[in-house]
Amino acid sequence: MTILFSRKLHLTVSFAVLLLVSLANSQPKTQQHPTQQNLSKTQPENNALLVQQIFYQNSAVQKTSSRVKESVLASTPYPVIDESQKYKFSVHGSQVFTPKKLPTIKVDFNQKDLLTVLINTRKYFQDYANLDPDILRTGLLGTQGVTLQDSLKTLDFMIAVLQEDIAHSRATRLQDPNFINTHFRVINWSAHNPQNPKQKQLRITKYAVFTHAGSLKKTSTFNVPIYRLKDNFDSEKFYTKYTKQDVLSGIYESGGKEFGKVEPLVYLTRNGLEEALMEGTIVVNFPDGSKQLFNVDRNNEMPYIRGVSATSQKRYWYFRQVDAIKGYGYKIDAKISIAPGVTFAGDVLNIGLGRVIVIEYTQDGRKRLQLGVIADTGGAFLPNLYQLDFLAGIFHNKKDFGQYIGQLPDYATAYILIKK
Repeated sequence: MTILFSRKLHLTVSFAVLLLVSLANSQPKTQQHPTQQNLSKTQPENNALLVQQIFYQNSAVQKTSSRVKESVLASTPYPVIDESQKYKFSVHGSQVFTPKKLPTIKVDFNQKDLLTVLINTRKYFQDYANLDPDILRTGLLGTQGVTLQDSLKTLDFMIAVLQEDIAHSRATRLQDPNFINTHFRVINWSAHNPQNPKQKQLRITKYAVFTHAGSLKKTSTFNVPIYRLKDNFDSEKFYTKYTKQDVLSGIYESGGKEFGKVEPLVYLTRNGLEEALMEGTIVVNFPDGSKQLFNVDRNNEMPYIRGVSATSQKRYWYFRQVDAIKGYGYKIDAKISIAPGVTFAGDVLNIGLGRVIVIEYTQDGRKRLQLGVIADTGGAFLPNLYQLDFLAGIFHNKKDFGQYIGQLPDYATAYILIKK
């Protein structure tokens, strides 16, 4: 269909050019009678009118072609894949996405934190697109005509607006729903949950970074290590053979079958280990008052299984020391530095890395809008078209965390913003 339109366009333009050349060459070069001169003056106007008519015809053809292309995309089932790139099920984009407008209430977020995450996410595309082809996927939004360039343009525009507004010490225009509705396509994201077809709003879970007491040496209290893969052994992928239970049984300890291939970074309690594995990042407080931040590096390539308790999961992560909370990245040194309050973990393969999300919910009887970026992921989100995980903050314990997230929604209406 597109090739046919393209050929028509080329033939029409070629005909117009030949016609103009022919008309120009047919004009006499000698002095003309006044009447002839008047007629010749109107000829360019007629030529211009003809070209204008052709232009509008071509524009109509192009618009028709674009509409046909969008219609084909919208009607073509999208194959949802898991983290191993294996097909799971198909879904039509119209089942998940519909055009909408944001309600006219202020959009909440911390300006500087959002700018940081936007810049770091955009830089990841710039630095690692050739090494991490997963981020080049258009995903399900491709059914709505959204390209990778549209996503990058969205990040670039938001960065430019925030930088300008912050430089002028003013509230950013990105908090104005009218500004967003004017400059962005607002796409309502309806949950698609094969296990619960009635679910329409997205489930909003929350994750956090927890502080834990720990030790650099094994003690009676802190006796469960988190490990780092040694650089000279990690290419062997020996670690993909062992479950979490294998690791806890002592295979890396003195006398164990894989002793010497990893090194303990820090010792925690068993509860501290489970939280570190679940949340991906922890802050460890040492007896001397110092602290260090650790983030997951790579896993044993065993899938996270929904419905199985944390202690029974076979999936296991190896860690590295880091200088900031880390989100998505194909390796530890490439991971995106993220910030609480403006970061979502989500399905980066089917929804996409760097998608700008607004969630709408009711708090204390008032509607609220919260904006953030998908800059993180996890095993529970591959695939997952019905849930986002909100990075809530850094907390001392589960009680503090629970009190804070009690103010946040369990379900919300979600929108994706794409620069027009």
